[in-house]
Amino acid sequence: MSTNRPQNINANAKFIRFIALGFLALMLFVILTNTTFLTIDPGHKGVLFKRFGGGLDKENVYGQGFHVVAPWNKMLIYDTRIQENFEEMNVLSKNGLNIQVELSYRYNPISEKIGFLHDNIGTDYHDRIVMPEIRSATREVIGKYLPEELYSEKREAIQDEIFNQTKAAVLEKDINLDAVLIRGVVLPATLQAAIERKLKEEQSSLEYEFRLEKERKEAERKIIEAQAKADANRILSASLTDKILQDKGIEATMELAGSPNSKVVIVGGGDKGLPLILNN
Repeated sequence: MSTNRPQNINANAKFIRFIALGFLALMLFVILTNTTFLTIDPGHKGVLFKRFGGGLDKENVYGQGFHVVAPWNKMLIYDTRIQENFEEMNVLSKNGLNIQVELSYRYNPISEKIGFLHDNIGTDYHDRIVMPEIRSATREVIGKYLPEELYSEKREAIQDEIFNQTKAAVLEKDINLDAVLIRGVVLPATLQAAIERKLKEEQSSLEYEFRLEKERKEAERKIIEAQAKADANRILSASLTDKILQDKGIEATMELAGSPNSKVVIVGGGDKGLPLILNN
């Protein structure tokens, strides 16, 4: 019995060591899998941070697909697809009235510049750069216009001005701005009612002017038509002679005489020598 006990103890110790080594191997595999073997999804780009090799490699950008990275390095992945956000804000117009504006804007990081973007700003570039620039440009641009101009053809110009100003600002930070759209404008109730009433009156005025113009053109058309008829009659009267009228009358009478109805034609019996037609 005493001889078997040391053998059992040695067997148990070997088994425990085997389990411990297996656990360590599994943990090492998991760590290496998460840090060494990685896949960059479509629409994303990566930039490598080399812990012992000079830090962030800003010049090289990794595209989508499978990559092998040393476990002591770190791949920083950015979504480079166009993203959309919305912003509601209150701004003051040129005359000091409070206006509520709803905007939507589309943006994305410049793919080949994500190393510089990460080094200077980081992954929260939207909250730190894009959104503040949108707000600043919106306040500055709308502050130069009157509220009613947001309901006119100048709305598109205001929208473009906000876009151009914001785009120039974020481009310096390696961010691209794709579009800025004014989705809605809410004015004080009394001002909005006054603007709508003014627009309605302008539409009625335009409609009245359109009817007047239409009637004026119709009157001009009738005058031109009457003048053309008068000119035609004058020319025709000047070209007609008694001889021509007599010949035309003879031709018309002879055509009637050729009809199937029975009749008597007396040549030269009518006024000025025109034929007479006598029915039975």
